[in-house]
Amino acid sequence: MSVFEEDIKNIIKDFDMSVFDGKTVLVTGATGLIGKLCVKSLLNSGFDTKVVALIRNEQKGLKVLGRNKNLEFLVQDINEHVKFDKNVDYIIHGASVTSSSDFVNKPVETILTAINGTKNVLEFARSQKDLLGMVYLSSLEVYGKPLKEDTKENDYGYIDVLSPRSSYSEGKRMTETLCISYGSEYNVPVKIARLSQTFGAGVDKNDTRVFAQFAKSVINKQNIILHTKGETKRNYCYTTDAVRAIFTVLTKGENNNAYNVANKNTYISIADMAKSIENENTKVVFEIDNQNRGFNPTMQICLNTEKLENLGWSAKVDLAQMFGRTIKSMTEENE
Repeated sequence: MSVFEEDIKNIIKDFDMSVFDGKTVLVTGATGLIGKLCVKSLLNSGFDTKVVALIRNEQKGLKVLGRNKNLEFLVQDINEHVKFDKNVDYIIHGASVTSSSDFVNKPVETILTAINGTKNVLEFARSQKDLLGMVYLSSLEVYGKPLKEDTKENDYGYIDVLSPRSSYSEGKRMTETLCISYGSEYNVPVKIARLSQTFGAGVDKNDTRVFAQFAKSVINKQNIILHTKGETKRNYCYTTDAVRAIFTVLTKGENNNAYNVANKNTYISIADMAKSIENENTKVVFEIDNQNRGFNPTMQICLNTEKLENLGWSAKVDLAQMFGRTIKSMTEENE
């Protein structure tokens, strides 16, 4: 059994999936790291759950998600009106621009995909008479440069609005407000999950985020090259913990509310995280430059997860296990 398959089983074991029995769930961004784990967990739960996967490319959808009698592909761009004429019970909206380089090189597309894409999903949600819940997958980046390390859901910090890199952070902020506005004005039962940086089995081999680069360095027996001092300090989340959190917020969270999603015990700097996976073949090397690589400003942010924990959720996978499972999964994929 692959690590990814083990992860699916662990989600099903640790979350009461019966809440989705007889229900239909629309998932956008369904071939992404989080989206595909949501879809696979719903389809393999043992309950009669139907999934509508909104994807841009059917061939990729089949490759990533496979075929299943309870799976229906909705092939379209998230920037278009949602073209689905059946009812759904739940919506998980995860479609988003996620590449740091795109935040800098394609800031207009980053902003418009966030706002227009979410507007289309919210309009669809508004058309559903008996929608039980919608969760929007947001990011810790809405906090900007935080006011304090222990960051609760109302602790907003500074964002430089004149920086193109802020396209992602400001796009997420505006989209959250759009969600809450639809909830307030049109009674859309929407909630927000603010994810810390999340990784685990199933990471795309072309992913450029730091955790993926670190894992690939270990696999390829290469040094980890840091282009900054790696002083940014934050906490992380394993994919299975994140998916359980999303399901928890979707089914138990309060409408018009946001919830931090992170493992509070993984608070660490980027440099120390890199050093934690050093071995005889992989060392941390600093090659600091001034190129605009799309990195976030240096900050210290530890997401406070008390609000989510009060719904009955808790993180289970620590940082060493996160990397161990990610590296093992990537190795399996290479083989």
